[in-house]
Amino acid sequence: MRVTSSLRWKIAMTTTAVCCAVAAVLGILVHNVVAQQIVGEVRKDADRDLDYALAQYQYGTSHGDVNVAVNPPDLPGPLRTLVSRGRTGSMVGERAGKPVMWAAGPADDKAIAIWLPYESTRHRLRDIDTAILASAALAAGVVALAGLFLANRISRRLTTTAAVARRISAGDLDARVGFPVEHDGDRRRPRYRDEVRDVAVALDSMARSLQERIEAEKRFTADVAHELRTPLTGSLAAAALLPEGRPKEMINDRLKALHLLTEDLLEISRLESGVEHAELARVELGEAVRRAVRATGLEASVRVIRDVVVLTDRRRLDRILANLLVNADKHGEPPVEVTVEGPVVAVRDHGPGYPPELIEQGPQRFRTGDPGRGRGHGLGLTIVAGQAAVLEIALSFANAPDGGAMTTLRLPVGRLADANREGDPPSPG
Repeated sequence: MRVTSSLRWKIAMTTTAVCCAVAAVLGILVHNVVAQQIVGEVRKDADRDLDYALAQYQYGTSHGDVNVAVNPPDLPGPLRTLVSRGRTGSMVGERAGKPVMWAAGPADDKAIAIWLPYESTRHRLRDIDTAILASAALAAGVVALAGLFLANRISRRLTTTAAVARRISAGDLDARVGFPVEHDGDRRRPRYRDEVRDVAVALDSMARSLQERIEAEKRFTADVAHELRTPLTGSLAAAALLPEGRPKEMINDRLKALHLLTEDLLEISRLESGVEHAELARVELGEAVRRAVRATGLEASVRVIRDVVVLTDRRRLDRILANLLVNADKHGEPPVEVTVEGPVVAVRDHGPGYPPELIEQGPQRFRTGDPGRGRGHGLGLTIVAGQAAVLEIALSFANAPDGGAMTTLRLPVGRLADANREGDPPSPG
């Protein structure tokens, strides 16, 4: 982005341009008024001297003024034409290479002309024009600096507000702009309205309200999960006492599903509360992925293009891979492929792919997106996102060009470098 495209420079340049335009208009008006006044004074003196010269000519006398001549050869043509029509007039011209003010009138079919020096008047007009230009430039500079200062204040506050909005969008609900808010009882409250402050206050209010709603939702989820855990444990123990048969299998199956749902809700609650911390250890990524895939018991191929040693939490990484494979098995179609290339792990199936909402907004609880991907509670991918955040793994959801859902895990490069610099052998897990 160019510097001149920022808001502060746009405001400063616009203010300067307007100031220059106003200064130009005022300068032209002042120049015209002053020039007319100064030239009018010289013209008035020339007309007075011409009247005196014409009177002397009529009386047949001469006052001996060297600035009076009859039919002077260097009389300007327009003025000579005007005199030939029986009229008097004056104009700026030259005589002997110097600027003069000419005035001429008719007398016995002759032109009586006088001239006054005009060079000092021209210098005076130039000095006035220079003063006008200098004043306009000074005014434009002062206005430009003032506009840049004010625009910089506005731009800086807007930049701060935008940065806080991006932090909130990234999940930092504690971020606030923190501009001071005036209350009705504050006697020092300014009488003008600050739109930038209003936007910041509205953003802070929105973030605060959103945070309160999310916290309430988290507390409700945790409370429900905790309340369900105890009766479910008792129900599983009681179901084990039932006689063998199809009814017992059905009851156990439903109770186990409900028990897994409760455990998932508790895990999501812990992840969202921020109490989970990773226990890092050096792990050979390729072998860790192979073991995690084998532990699920699902059909999936593992291809290690380039293996690396990483610092990560093996248990949480296994949880992430297990949920991704279960999701691919439930909602996708075989073959399911897992690829390891350096610190990047990709899990792909060949089913209908992820719905657009999940790709754009990420996984959400109790939402599975497209019905074509099957039924479920939408908790598996939510846990994947939460565990990835704990491990600082960059997680992305996409659809392969030739079909199928693809999830990419990119482990932190800094941790990868730290692990590869150490001389200890990788943890066997």
